[in-house]
Amino acid sequence: MASAQEKAALCCGGPARDALRAAIAAPGKAVSMSAAGGGGERVVSAAGGGAVMDDIGSAAQPTTAKASSKGIPIMTRAQRFHPLDPLSAAEIAVAVATVRAAGKSPEERDSMRFVEAVLLEPEKNVVALADAYFFPPFQPSLLPRTKGSAVIPSRLPPRRAKLVVYNRHSNETTIWIVELSEVHAATRGGHHRGKVISSEVVPDVQPAMDAMEYAECEATVKNYPPFVEAMKKRGVDDMELVMVDAWCAGYYSDADAPSRRLARPLIFCRTESDSPMENGYARPVEGIHVVVDMQNNIVIEFEDRKFVPLPPPDHLRNYTPGETRGGVDRSDVKPLIINQPEGPSFRINGYFVEWQKWNFRIGFTPKEGLVIYSVAYVDGSRGRRPIAHRLSFVEMVVPYGDPSEPHYRKNAFDAGEDGLGKNAHSLKKGCDCLGYIKYFDAHFTNFTGHVETIENCVCLHEEDHGILWKHQDWRTGLAEVRRSRRLTVSFICTVANYEYGFYWHFYQDGKIEAEVKLTGILSLGALMPGESRKYGTTIAPSLYAPVHQHFFVARMDMAVDCKPNEAHNQVVEVNVKVESAGTNNVHNNAFYAEEKILKSELQAMRDCDPSSARHWIVRNTRAVNRTGQPTGFRLVPGSNCLPFALPEAKFLRRAGFLKHNLWVTPYKSDEKFPGGEFPNQNPRLHEGLATWVKKDRPLEETDIVLWYTFALHADIQHCFFSLQFMILTTEILHL
Repeated sequence: MASAQEKAALCCGGPARDALRAAIAAPGKAVSMSAAGGGGERVVSAAGGGAVMDDIGSAAQPTTAKASSKGIPIMTRAQRFHPLDPLSAAEIAVAVATVRAAGKSPEERDSMRFVEAVLLEPEKNVVALADAYFFPPFQPSLLPRTKGSAVIPSRLPPRRAKLVVYNRHSNETTIWIVELSEVHAATRGGHHRGKVISSEVVPDVQPAMDAMEYAECEATVKNYPPFVEAMKKRGVDDMELVMVDAWCAGYYSDADAPSRRLARPLIFCRTESDSPMENGYARPVEGIHVVVDMQNNIVIEFEDRKFVPLPPPDHLRNYTPGETRGGVDRSDVKPLIINQPEGPSFRINGYFVEWQKWNFRIGFTPKEGLVIYSVAYVDGSRGRRPIAHRLSFVEMVVPYGDPSEPHYRKNAFDAGEDGLGKNAHSLKKGCDCLGYIKYFDAHFTNFTGHVETIENCVCLHEEDHGILWKHQDWRTGLAEVRRSRRLTVSFICTVANYEYGFYWHFYQDGKIEAEVKLTGILSLGALMPGESRKYGTTIAPSLYAPVHQHFFVARMDMAVDCKPNEAHNQVVEVNVKVESAGTNNVHNNAFYAEEKILKSELQAMRDCDPSSARHWIVRNTRAVNRTGQPTGFRLVPGSNCLPFALPEAKFLRRAGFLKHNLWVTPYKSDEKFPGGEFPNQNPRLHEGLATWVKKDRPLEETDIVLWYTFALHADIQHCFFSLQFMILTTEILHL
């Protein structure tokens, strides 16, 4: 992600604020300013009622800090990057060059394909050391004090990168760990400055697919003569009209074993080659079975199994302005302008965010996308109160419920098989945020090892959120009201036909909300004339939307009122109980909340139960609030469900973590992805979250990790009305 250390002078008073006001008073003009404190130069533009804050200068230079007022020495900052900052473009380039140079032969080096280059996150004590003494706001209280002066290292450990490399010649996947020395924006003379710490070949796995492979798969299929003939049978001679979406093969039998890198594409066909806004997903091609060997880019299976006519062309199915589809767009919606004339209430320093007593760090990975680190709330005299070490969405699974070919094979693991982060949008191309916006860029390696940047990938902004509190005194007639404001951090990605927006909201009343928005285009099937499908909804002539579900897994590494290396958390389940009839319930109206401590992993495999208002509390066993009760943070489920599938369903072999809504584990650094690190074509039953919990590790006074799975089941909640055609208006899930 872009930029390093900075100070958000735009939120402060003085010249910065005056410059912002000048910009708003003169829309369309840019005001250049330098942030106080050496945070780099940035441009503020105000047009159409909004403003954008971007870094355009270099990172702040390391500074020598003085002793604090409490006599605790703050050491010279030895690194430009905080230990949790995402890898910079220069660091990724160095890591790739280091791995390439370590190749044993020119053939091996040429065969390297770089699936992922990501920060190897340090241990929590390293993060605490950095936050205490090396990076503002300096927080020495994070580490225990010793007698006399605190002993502080002069440097933090070097940052490390983890690279997943696929060897196209040998079909092997290797995990490399590279130590990075101080990496600057440009390495002189092309020399890399990294050191290989380890390299390990991981047997019998296939890493995630890459966008370059998608394009290669499409070209391979469209150039395959039997496929060309099959399309001619359907009246299509122009291969430029054909869309081939490479889907991972999943695992259904030994034919899908990871000894081969496989794709089972879905086929669609547009009607006009010169219409970029045509919805090609409105014309699925049924009956053609294709399997592609992605290692060698060859078709290894092909069969034209069933002739189903292409759905008829219909301009109403396109996503273009209304007049081009025989209608008109709404003209009675008046402008709604979000204006913050004094700038935002948040402050930004690199990836560190402060807002309304909240503070946290922003991260980003190719697999998960947005990551929120070191979440804390500043609570008056109690100071900084930690809540969570790390929050992210670590997997999502989309199983389809139609047993017919090819839909029964559609059960995408969009994080593990594709990468939510690598498929993220540049919000320069369309942003759903309004107001004063801070954007963050994201950097990745592409398949060949070149660094790519998604500009304006993460959006941070404030939103008005209605009423926070209101009361009117009927005796005096006086009324008081407080409006609610929230800080939102978000990104949006596209995986084939679907768009997913991931949001973390922080509220003034101390609440955190996770939200997922689903939109985009439906994945459809074609029907024979007069046919209907039990396992889907007919939405247009010869078209139906198969039933399916969307599951999202949020991983929450909690630290409620715990300093680093403290493990004082436990998880309590709360159910509302109706009191039995008798002397304690003579009016038959009594009910109460019953608590149960989840003492081990097997006890903590839990499901939602709206009939008892079930929820869970992560509680600190050693901290109390002002009434003497243990402090805690409550997990409140939203709408949810479990998989609509029999236990023997093939996709559950890889997705056993979907069988319960809540799982709890003790923290372990290598337990990060519930389906294992490589779910693509994964034949193994004994991997991932459902296997880890079989150890039944204790959970009392532990470093707690919550895994919460929530779902949207399509057909009922997606509302596949004919009026919508193939366009999916936004559906929202909350945690």
